Amino acid sequence: MMKVAIIGYGVVGSGVYDILKENRGGIEKRCGESVAVKYVLDIRDFPDHPEREIFVKDFDKILSDPEVGVVVETMGGVRFAYDYTKSALSAGKTVVTSNKELVALHGHEFFRLAEENGCRYLFEASVGGGIPVIRPLARCLAANEIDSITGIINGTTNFILTKMYEEEQSFEDALLQAQRLGYAEKDPSADVDGLDVCRKIAILASMVLGKRVGCGDIPTCGIRGVTDDDMKWAESAGCAIKLLGRAVFRNGRAGVSVEPAMVHKTNPLANIGDVYNGILVEGNMVGHVMFYGRGAGKLPTASAVVADIVDAVRQPGYCGEFSWTDAGDTAFDPAELESEFFVRMCEGSIAAAEKAFAVQDKFYARHDGDIGFITEMMSKNEVNKLLSGIDGVKSVMRLFR
Repeated sequence: MMKVAIIGYGVVGSGVYDILKENRGGIEKRCGESVAVKYVLDIRDFPDHPEREIFVKDFDKILSDPEVGVVVETMGGVRFAYDYTKSALSAGKTVVTSNKELVALHGHEFFRLAEENGCRYLFEASVGGGIPVIRPLARCLAANEIDSITGIINGTTNFILTKMYEEEQSFEDALLQAQRLGYAEKDPSADVDGLDVCRKIAILASMVLGKRVGCGDIPTCGIRGVTDDDMKWAESAGCAIKLLGRAVFRNGRAGVSVEPAMVHKTNPLANIGDVYNGILVEGNMVGHVMFYGRGAGKLPTASAVVADIVDAVRQPGYCGEFSWTDAGDTAFDPAELESEFFVRMCEGSIAAAEKAFAVQDKFYARHDGDIGFITEMMSKNEVNKLLSGIDGVKSVMRLFR
């Protein structure tokens, strides 16, 4: 029997406990042995829990117990989670986590510890919640060179943008609704400022390269600046606005960015609404592959954690395909990447726009004293250079078809 310890009995941790209980028969069949929770570490008391005897407050009790083979870290944050994870791996215990911040910042260190101590560090639930994407990238798409990953990987911001687009809500009203429904925290900064997406796309880019892409190397822009007018213009151009994490791979390096972008309705990402996530992976042999589902929530995220537990029980030794090293120069400036851009400016700048961009044959419209047009394929650096001498620019967004 494999004994498991859960660190943090919040939304995800309690979901892991529930799934291991409810689906224990199927899990035992897949693992070849039974899996049981021996400890739950939490600072709170749970006097009404049916197994209140499994709750402990001393991590050393877990660390010193030779029966515990898998430690599940679902507490979030970095401060305590880092120490607990490092200690568990150093003791030869496999660690399974949903903590995207910890994986993005310290994954390279934990993979080395896992290798040195014959255990594993698994993190399927850190990106996309219940959507399987880590394991398919490592195994199912192993025959491919990955050309790009583009994803809607934050359900909170996708909910807000969906409400702004479909119901013409303001950003502030949509955010308040997300908070009332429990999709957004009281302090929503990590979501609406793009930090959560930054961590997740850093993990995916690092995994593809096998070398760490630091969050500090990723230009990150959230959705606070997206306006009602932007939504109307997007609709008129046949697009929806989505917060995208994107990584493009070239010559062993990655151009990674987080930004709101216009996505044409012909692109499957444009039609992903509400709290759902979608991740579009392009391989040089398979072409485009789409991963879609609930990107957060108690049971979807917990199901990804339990899948890692099953994998760890079936294959306990270190697996290098799920890892990366701290290798240094891995990123190039994503502003070098070419795409179309949607530009909105005051109508009085029309002559300057025609001269700079030669836009007469592209999408071109007037609304409420503004003009909007779509550029040719060019880099963001080129767009900025052409716009530098033009007054009255209202917004510039990448456009993907």
